[in-house]
Amino acid sequence: MAPGDAEILKNSVDFVSFSYYASRCASAEMNEHNSSAANVVKSLKNPYIQASDWGWGIDPLGLRITMNMMFDRYQKPLFLVENGLGAKDDINEQGEIDDDYRISYLREHIKAMAEAIEDGIPVMGYTSWGCIDLVSASTGEMSKRYGFVYVDRDDQGNGTLARTRKKSFYWYKKVIASNGSDLS
Repeated sequence: MAPGDAEILKNSVDFVSFSYYASRCASAEMNEHNSSAANVVKSLKNPYIQASDWGWGIDPLGLRITMNMMFDRYQKPLFLVENGLGAKDDINEQGEIDDDYRISYLREHIKAMAEAIEDGIPVMGYTSWGCIDLVSASTGEMSKRYGFVYVDRDDQGNGTLARTRKKSFYWYKKVIASNGSDLS
């Protein structure tokens, strides 16, 4: 042991932080015909839930289950540090981005987190991913957008970098102002 390791081993973390975007399904019979390699982890497509444009299962109940399992295992408060939906956003004729699919995803996941809190799970906080569109780390694409603010840039690097607030920007601003009590 290095100097100080014994002291470190006596102590514990104060909370567990984690990211949650999608649930995964597995089977002893996984094959190429019904599997998804979303974000490097090979898994089966779940026929009972919707999927994102990139094949990630949209599963708010999975978040609640995950939070209960993590607290059961670690007995520490949880902090959900990344949660969001990568989607293709289009600008309408009025120059707006109506990303109701992102609002729905976030709303249902925040509700699931609230249900986990009702289950007795101590939650320190929540942050969505991300505030502004950026190049997706999992695919290298700009077209896989997570942000509340649209950035005029395409997958080839073309665009003005102009920023446009999406409908989800105004919705999330209201969620923050209400401390999560107003999800309408």
